[in-house]
Amino acid sequence: MPAVHHKLLLEDALQDSPQTRSLLSVFEEDVGMLTDYTNQLLQSMQRVFGAQSEMGLATEQLSKQLLEYEKKNFALGRGDEEVITTLQNFAKTVGELNALHSELANQMADSMVFPLIQFREKDLTEISTLKEIFAIGTDEHEAAMVKYSRLPKKKENEKLKADLVKEVAYTRRKQHQASLQYYCALNALQYRKRVAMLEPMLGYTQAQISFFKKGFELVSKKMDCFLASVSNMTQSIQAQLDSEAEAMRVSHRELLSVEDTVYMPDKDTEPVNRTLIQKAGYLNIRNKTGLVTTAWDRLYFFTQGGNLMCQPRGAVAGGMVLDLDNSSVMAVDCEDRRYCFQITSPSGKTSMILQAESKKEYEEWICTVNNISRQIYLTDNPEAVAIRLNQTAIQAVTPITSFEKRQDGSPNPDRAKPGGVHTTSSGSQKTGVAPEPEDLIAPGTPIQFDIMLPASEFQDQNRTGGRRTNPFGETEDDCSTDTDSLLQQVFAVRFLGSMAVRCGDNQEVIYEAMRQVLAARAIHNIFRTTEAHLMVTSSSLRLIDPQTQVTRLSFQLGEVCQFAAHQENGRLMGFVVESRDWSDGDEEGEPSFSAFVFESNTEGEKICYTINLAKEITEAKKDPEALAQLMKNMPLTNDGKFLLLEPETGDTTEGAGQEDLESEA
Repeated sequence: MPAVHHKLLLEDALQDSPQTRSLLSVFEEDVGMLTDYTNQLLQSMQRVFGAQSEMGLATEQLSKQLLEYEKKNFALGRGDEEVITTLQNFAKTVGELNALHSELANQMADSMVFPLIQFREKDLTEISTLKEIFAIGTDEHEAAMVKYSRLPKKKENEKLKADLVKEVAYTRRKQHQASLQYYCALNALQYRKRVAMLEPMLGYTQAQISFFKKGFELVSKKMDCFLASVSNMTQSIQAQLDSEAEAMRVSHRELLSVEDTVYMPDKDTEPVNRTLIQKAGYLNIRNKTGLVTTAWDRLYFFTQGGNLMCQPRGAVAGGMVLDLDNSSVMAVDCEDRRYCFQITSPSGKTSMILQAESKKEYEEWICTVNNISRQIYLTDNPEAVAIRLNQTAIQAVTPITSFEKRQDGSPNPDRAKPGGVHTTSSGSQKTGVAPEPEDLIAPGTPIQFDIMLPASEFQDQNRTGGRRTNPFGETEDDCSTDTDSLLQQVFAVRFLGSMAVRCGDNQEVIYEAMRQVLAARAIHNIFRTTEAHLMVTSSSLRLIDPQTQVTRLSFQLGEVCQFAAHQENGRLMGFVVESRDWSDGDEEGEPSFSAFVFESNTEGEKICYTINLAKEITEAKKDPEALAQLMKNMPLTNDGKFLLLEPETGDTTEGAGQEDLESEA
């Protein structure tokens, strides 16, 4: 292989020998490779410049974003004061670094990218242009030589010959000039390419050194102290994180090591707490979706300040659902679901049916609502009051199926005498102090939740055989009496319970009996009630079975000494009946009192008004003039009886077909 010269000889340009042409092709090949490499190198340098420019923009955005942390106002921002201060210092430092990065990007553009672009656009483009001019001159010279070579030998034309000689000389001179310029440019390129390769990297390195020097001045000793403090703070936080993570791992293992019963509903091992005044948890609530359709929704309920609150998932806070003050709660049987209970407002207009997921939750919710309804949370020591009332309720209310007499060993037996109660009652009325519950009802008094007929009454009814009975189950003698009655009104009621009381001259005894009956039903989960028709006549009160039309209980009006409706829940009413006990041989008999509590479909005041009117009629019968005046003031039916209300039970002969109603007591 012949030696390659690193320079084109200008003396060989005119001769344009093949050797010169061969050497020229080597130079041209080198120029082509240099052009490709220059383009690739320029792309790399432009990428570095673009990255540095993006670095400046990124650091500027980072500085702004660090300052935004303080404006977020995180809800869980405990301990963020030091972080905010540190981030502000970092934002200031990053802002200064941003200025350095921007300056570095400008220096790269001036000292790295621009020189290489200038080399490509000036030197390489000049070589390409001269190459084209040299190729054109060569082609013109070759064409002139072809014409000159075709001159005829026999017939010489001096003028044509002179013209062709001039043309050859002109094209050869032109080619010579183009080749000289081309060779000079190619020779100079061998030096310029070295400078073009080194100058951009020199500028890049100088820019970086300047950047690092200014950066070193920025991160002086005070910056070192700041970074050291930040490092210590992060290490402290990391230590706290490690400690907290270890504690969470231990707690995690402990929580997962429990029995499977923890995840099972209705598998509570802890006893029921009946003294709660606050309760929270998930309950199912029944909502009406149509005339006859219902839907159950699982929501989170909790008590707060005497109110039942509900907070759906995703809500920030809960809203009040029902005011529990003076409300009533009892278990109900609803849609064949377990653990259902019903809460009713004092007015009886608002009620809701809820379902707990376990028996323990079910009983605790009932006891909690019952405690709140008594406004225990307003006392100085609500927990102690709740414990005392719960113990009293458990001792005082025991569900039984029939009345029982107090045992001889019951506390304070002398207080059960009417005389003593009357004296206490009178004294309390004079002093204006309300009687204590023990003065009205003896502690431990049993409660009857169902109406039980004596065996003699069953036998008497069975002996009637085919004898016809009227719709209300009275005998023929009773019918003749009721036929002459001036008042006869029927109310649909539900029997909640009855119990022995100590006095019959104070309405407070009825309210206390209502409270104890409802409390007993809630504590012992008794939610079934006995449907009955309460017939009020001018001579008696009767409880009639709506299905069999049998009179279950009957009282003369003279035996009813007190009657009242509940002060808050208007659908509750009750009355006190006085009876005599001749077992001791006393001629007059020792008086005893029993309270009966009912829930009506209508307002209890209407029943009390009817009973009061019946008593007025009984008294008016003793004076014909007073009876006539009373009949004159009241509307009468066609048969001469007092017209009060439309019978609520409809046709009493169809009482067996009436559907049961849910109690809202």
